[in-house]
Amino acid sequence: MAGSRPNGPQQHAMSMRSYLDFEKPVAELEAKIDELRGLKTDSSGAIGEELKKLETRAAKTLVDLYAALTPWQKTQVARHQNRPHFADYIKGMIEDFTPLAGDRKFGEDEALVAGFGRFRGQSVCIMGQEKGFDTDSRLRHNFGMTRPEGYRKAVRLMELADRFGLPVVSLVDTAGAFPGIDAEERGQAEAIARSTDACLALGVPNVAVIVGEGGSGGAVAIATANRVLMLEHSIYTVASPEASASILWRDSGRRQDAATNMKITAQDLLKFGIIDGIIPEPAGGAHRDPAAMIKGAGDAIEKALKDFKGLSPDAIRAARADKFLAMGRKL
Repeated sequence: MAGSRPNGPQQHAMSMRSYLDFEKPVAELEAKIDELRGLKTDSSGAIGEELKKLETRAAKTLVDLYAALTPWQKTQVARHQNRPHFADYIKGMIEDFTPLAGDRKFGEDEALVAGFGRFRGQSVCIMGQEKGFDTDSRLRHNFGMTRPEGYRKAVRLMELADRFGLPVVSLVDTAGAFPGIDAEERGQAEAIARSTDACLALGVPNVAVIVGEGGSGGAVAIATANRVLMLEHSIYTVASPEASASILWRDSGRRQDAATNMKITAQDLLKFGIIDGIIPEPAGGAHRDPAAMIKGAGDAIEKALKDFKGLSPDAIRAARADKFLAMGRKL
């Protein structure tokens, strides 16, 4: 599949270990661990004991760091280059995935990948933004920023899924819809609105998971779902912290203030009733153990879909509409 990592997400994360600024204490400890592993010939002796102590200390430091992340630090984690991408989730969760291309109006948009496959024995329609994993794939997928034809493709597939009674699963990971002149000329705002409307009109259950960044209308267009879930360290926002800081204070350097004040974390959004649940991430974030993260996301999706088993199309539509109409009314 286009966009998948050559060696799989787990091997890629291990071979391309990189650290965020706030992870410096962990980086120093793990550097010492790697050094000792190079010296150690067996598990006994002083070197083996020191290695075990350092491993325990590094693990605890990592857990402590991630238990107290600021909103800006969570933004950095959500954007981590080794975080599992759409292609990784497809490879780990979906059997017989068949991608469909084109909106039947203009062309194909590889920023949004969509198709049909089998999820734990059940046929589903699955779609999501793919950011790419190297320079070539990032350019091909436009860094996960969807153009109008991508949203119109999403509408086409949602209508197909509705016709054949297949649940829709959306995996959201985008900084936002593509803001280029060509996208505006082809009706970007209208395409986003129609995609959002298609989500609301579905007579089959739909589940959306924010797996990285959930940026603005680019995310809402495929995330207006019966169940909206977020990974523990993902973000969901009307605009990026940098853009918001530029708008509010004319200073993109105040991105940390913007991230804090906008309430973009999963924990804040669950409190406000914007999302329906949080999927825990492995210690140190999804990029530390992609396989475990993909399984955890799959378990949450399976549970969410079971909640709507046996409901009529009208009941599913009504539940979705009531959920969004209730937002903000209890505050």
